[in-house]
Amino acid sequence: MCKTKKSTDVIEPQRNAHSKSRKSFKSSPPSIPPDPTSNNFSSNTNFNTTSSSYNNYWSKSSASSRASLSSLKDSLPENPHVYQFSEIRAATNSFLAKRFSSSSSSASWRCSLRDKDSIVFQRKLRRPIELLELRDRVLTIGRSHHSSIIRLLGASLSGNYVYLVYEFVEGANLAGCLRNPKNPNFTVLSSWLSRMQVATDIAHGLDYIHHCMGLNSSFVHNHIKSSSIIVTEESLNAKICHFGTADLCGEITENNNSDSAKSKKSDSREIKFEGTRGDMAPEFQSTGIATQKSDVYAFGVVMLELLSGEEALKYRFEDEGSSVNGDGGVYRRVSVIDTARDAVARGGGGEGRRWVDRRLRDSYPVDVAEKMVRLALECIEEDPDKRPDMGRVAVTISKFYMESQQWAKRIGLPTEFSVSMAPR
Repeated sequence: MCKTKKSTDVIEPQRNAHSKSRKSFKSSPPSIPPDPTSNNFSSNTNFNTTSSSYNNYWSKSSASSRASLSSLKDSLPENPHVYQFSEIRAATNSFLAKRFSSSSSSASWRCSLRDKDSIVFQRKLRRPIELLELRDRVLTIGRSHHSSIIRLLGASLSGNYVYLVYEFVEGANLAGCLRNPKNPNFTVLSSWLSRMQVATDIAHGLDYIHHCMGLNSSFVHNHIKSSSIIVTEESLNAKICHFGTADLCGEITENNNSDSAKSKKSDSREIKFEGTRGDMAPEFQSTGIATQKSDVYAFGVVMLELLSGEEALKYRFEDEGSSVNGDGGVYRRVSVIDTARDAVARGGGGEGRRWVDRRLRDSYPVDVAEKMVRLALECIEEDPDKRPDMGRVAVTISKFYMESQQWAKRIGLPTEFSVSMAPR
């Protein structure tokens, strides 16, 4: 700290210098031209020179301000668009361009729309939707801005189809990262910390969808599964895909029971669906009503996939040797939920270690892994009321992630990593 005496010594010369500068104002013009309307303006000053300097100064200042505003505007996310169908058709070369992916429910193309690298998904409408309703829903969903959610850029309607445009993110889906059919022994998620990072990102993204959208009614994703999670290249962060798809395809309709104020704030929504899969909550399969609790169930299944490396549901052929010709056998249903419950029920560290993905090579904190499995099993409780809220789940997983980082530091493992997802 400066002493009082030294402070005074510094201040006095400044005062003297200030008074001298006022006396020599006429002979030495300041760098910023004086205001012609002020009393200090001298009639002997060359008006043309002063005016030119004055204009140059404010011209530069104005240009700098415009550049700053332009830079700020570019950094802000744009509102989503309702595209003309002709734009979608032109960007995909009348849908003749090579498909980015294809499934029974949708097809997609990577293209450039309004100078943005995008993915266009074609989905069939489950119910008619008006253009005005589409615009309102797109604007509502477009309010989501989270690092773990892939942004919706816009949508378009044509006939019985809706075209959803999302930003393109470099990476691969979680299912492909965990299970590479060309090389089953390889995974980019070969470290415990990389998997904990993915779990943390998904948990916080889904918590944001459920609680932080700032909407009057709750939001449900309804498409949480390992193939709908993108793991970004190099950083290995996770991003949730297809947010808003269920709403914009007409799968979800609001429960119109307006007799109760409670029903308006309910987190349940009616949905039309076809078939079943391993990540669907039991009550969703039986009632067709999607809730935040059914999202939590799907999240729990994804966590079990992440920890074990196995598919949510598969059928394994087992030869029972009952046939004389040797061709006897049956297909057995294998669920990652059942195998996880069996491992926990048997108890002991050995069973848990055998259940966790062997490609981690036993290099992980066993206590944290066991707690992660138990948390995932909480999420897939049969009774929806017994499942935890995503807010609590996100906080708990963040805590486990920090414990994992401390474990890694104790044994000298790197806590930062980057990889390439090039084919091997």
